[in-house]
Amino acid sequence: MLRRNFGIEIEHTGITREKTARTIATHLEGIMQKQGRNYKVVEPSGRIWEVVYDGSIKCQRKINGQKASAGSEYSVEIVSPILTYERDIKSLQEMVRKIRKAGGFTNKTTGIHIHLDGEEHTPRSLRNFLNIIYSRNDLLYTSLEIERERLRYCKKMDKSLVQKMNKKKPTTFKGIEDIWYEGYYQSRDRHYHDSRYHFLNLHSFFNGVGTVELRGFNGTLHAGKIRTYILLSLAMNRQALTQKSASSKKPQIENPKFAMRTWLNRIGFIGEEFKNPREHLCKHLEGSAAWRFRESA
Repeated sequence: MLRRNFGIEIEHTGITREKTARTIATHLEGIMQKQGRNYKVVEPSGRIWEVVYDGSIKCQRKINGQKASAGSEYSVEIVSPILTYERDIKSLQEMVRKIRKAGGFTNKTTGIHIHLDGEEHTPRSLRNFLNIIYSRNDLLYTSLEIERERLRYCKKMDKSLVQKMNKKKPTTFKGIEDIWYEGYYQSRDRHYHDSRYHFLNLHSFFNGVGTVELRGFNGTLHAGKIRTYILLSLAMNRQALTQKSASSKKPQIENPKFAMRTWLNRIGFIGEEFKNPREHLCKHLEGSAAWRFRESA
């Protein structure tokens, strides 16, 4: 699970793209280069980080400790190169802490997107992934406290889409793709295709960079939460890849916190390494993590 490749996009405001790029370059001992209104940072190894404008972000900065409106230079999206958890997580977390210390912050319009390497995926595993997300739509949206302002950019998985996938059970990527785009009238190769704005985005797989994208994470510069989101994404990805099949049936949930804890255990969140991530993901759910039919005091 922890060795598979991923990429991350982190949106924030509070400081400019230039200051963000300088902070990243200093942390990585890299070279910052300006490209129009955007920036890139080249690591000594040659890997490239991008710092770009995003029109969906409400731009803000702090004046005398109070948040105030700011110009478009305060719209910041960090786009990572290909990363792996074991090699890069500590450096990524430290970089995020430095950006926050430099004055960066998030608001209700910012988000985090995680791209998972699609090379190992098959039609079966993509259908599994859709079912995994759909079956836990409600649990995930409550756990992650997805902001109302962001729902248009990370909608819940569509019931009719999932039903069609499970009825037809396509065995080719073309079959999955045709169902994914059914009902849309835009060209499939359009970058900002409307189908991409779901918790699970397969547009990036079929007509993007060959990745499965997860978009259901609020913006944050909390290093522990970012680690949690990465681990959850990698765990769900492994479940999709390794299970023979995954059900779209939504489980009966009398105790959401217990349901989340037991599901996390099943997908590999076991041991000290996952203690804090388990706490982050269960924190906002009602009930007891220890007892299925006993409510928390």
